[in-house]
Amino acid sequence: MTALAPVIPQILGSVFNIWYNHNVVTPLLTSEALKHRFEETILIFNVIAYPIAIFAWLRLVYSLRGPFRQLCGGGSLPDEQLAPLRRRVINLPWWGAVIAGTAWLLCIPVFLFSLASVEGNLEPMLMWHLPISIIVSALIAMTHSIFAIELASHWGLYPLFFRGSRADLTPGGLALTLRGRGVLWAVSAGICPIGSLLMLSFAPPAPSSNPHAFAVYVGIVGIVFGLVTATLISRLVAKPVDHLRAAAKAVAQGRLDVEVSLPRADEFGLLAAEFNQMVEQLREKERLRQTFGLHVGRAAATQILARDPGLTGVEQEISVMFVDIRSFTMRSATQSPPEIVQDLNRFLGAMVAVVEDRHDGMINKFLGDGFMALFGVGQNGGSHARKAVAAGEEMLRVLEELNCAIRKDGREPFRIGIGIHTGPAVIGSVGSPDRLEFTAIGNTINIAARVEQLTKLLVVPLLMTGSTKDQLEGAASLKDFGPQEIRGLDQAISVFGLPKPRSL
Repeated sequence: MTALAPVIPQILGSVFNIWYNHNVVTPLLTSEALKHRFEETILIFNVIAYPIAIFAWLRLVYSLRGPFRQLCGGGSLPDEQLAPLRRRVINLPWWGAVIAGTAWLLCIPVFLFSLASVEGNLEPMLMWHLPISIIVSALIAMTHSIFAIELASHWGLYPLFFRGSRADLTPGGLALTLRGRGVLWAVSAGICPIGSLLMLSFAPPAPSSNPHAFAVYVGIVGIVFGLVTATLISRLVAKPVDHLRAAAKAVAQGRLDVEVSLPRADEFGLLAAEFNQMVEQLREKERLRQTFGLHVGRAAATQILARDPGLTGVEQEISVMFVDIRSFTMRSATQSPPEIVQDLNRFLGAMVAVVEDRHDGMINKFLGDGFMALFGVGQNGGSHARKAVAAGEEMLRVLEELNCAIRKDGREPFRIGIGIHTGPAVIGSVGSPDRLEFTAIGNTINIAARVEQLTKLLVVPLLMTGSTKDQLEGAASLKDFGPQEIRGLDQAISVFGLPKPRSL
C-alpha cells in the first residue's frame, strides 16, 4: 500500500500536464519538426526517467519488506537494526516527494534544450508556458504524494515498526508538522491554481487558448485538489484528535484504564505520549488515594492528600481519642482464638463505623485491644472536638447494644475506656525509606493516651481534657474531676467526664 500510494497523485499531475500541453503548449510549436521533437522527447524522457524514479522508490520501500514480515510474524529486531528502519519509515513522504519532484522538474531543462536544438526560432511564449505546465503539475503530484504516503505508512508501517516505542523520539526522523501540513495544503489548494493564473496573466496569451475558459478550468482544478487535500489532511489530523478527545472524555468520566495508542512522529505522537503519562500519574494518585484510604478512610484520605499531597507532614490542631478494652488479657485466657477474633472484629467494626462514617474521624492505629482515632485531620475549623466527644458518647451507646448480643452468646460483655485530648500535632508519614506509616506525633497524642489510662483510676468510661471541653457547647454539664497528675507532664491538667457516668 505504501509503495502504491504515490500512483494516484502522479496520475493527477500528469492529467493536468497533458491537458495544459494539449491546449496551450502544442499550439506554440510552430513547425512540424518542433512538434515531432516534442513528442519524441516526451516518449524518450518517460521511458528513461519514469523507470528510474519507480525503481528508486520501490527499492526504498521494499528495503523495509523483510523486517516488516518479521515484525508481522511476531518477531523482534535489535535496536541498532530498528533505528535506521524507523528513521526511514518517518522520512518516506519526503523521499517520495524528492523522487517525484526530481523526475518532474528535470523536464524543464530537458525539454527546453531538446526543442532549442531544432532549427528555427522558438516562440517566446513557449519559454513561459512549458515551465508553468511542469511546475504546477510537479507541485500537485508532490504535495498529494506526501499526504498519500503518510496515510499509508501510518496505517501499515507505524504500528509494527514503532510497537512499544515512541515514534516522535526517533533520532533523524523529520516528521511533517501541523504547520507543514498547512503550508502544503496552501500550496496544493491555493498556490498551484492561483499561481498558475498569476503567471498566465503575465505571460503572453497563446493564440489558440481562451483565457476565460482556461481560468475557469484552473479554478475548478484548484477547488477539486483543495477538497482532495483537505480530505487527506482530515484523515491525518482529525483521526488522532478524535482518539485524544474520546480518551480525555473517558478520563473526565473517571475511567483511568484508557490509553491512547497513537504511533506518530509528529505533534500527535508527543501529545499521545504526554496524555498516557498524565493518565498513568492519575492512576498512581488514585492507587495512592485508595490504598491510603484503606488506612485512614477514603473521605479523610481525599482531604489529607488535597492539603498535603506529599504526606511530608503538616502541623494542625486536632482531637485525639484513645480507646482501650478493659481486661482483654484475662478475656483472651478464657476464650478460644476464633471467638476472640470474632468478638474483636464485631467490636472494632461497630466502633469504626461510629468514628469514620458518622463523625468524620479516622482510625489511625489499631492497638491490639483498642485503637487511636484522630478528628480534624486535613480539615479546617474547630468542630473536631465536638465530633470526638459525640463519637465517644455514641460508641458507649453502641457498645451497650453490642454487649446485649454478646451476652446472648454466653460470653462476657466488653468494657472500654475512652480518653480525648485536643491540641497541636504534626500529621505526616514517619518511618524508614522502606516502611512508612501515616500518623500523628506530638505531646497531644501522649496526653490523650494518659487520659485514657485515667479512666481506670477514676472509674469512668470517658474522660476529656480541659482543652477539649473548652471547644464544646454546653460543656457546663460535664462532670469536673479537677486537676489530675499525668505521667510525663510537670503540671496537672483538668479532666472532665460525662454528666452521668456509665459502668465500665
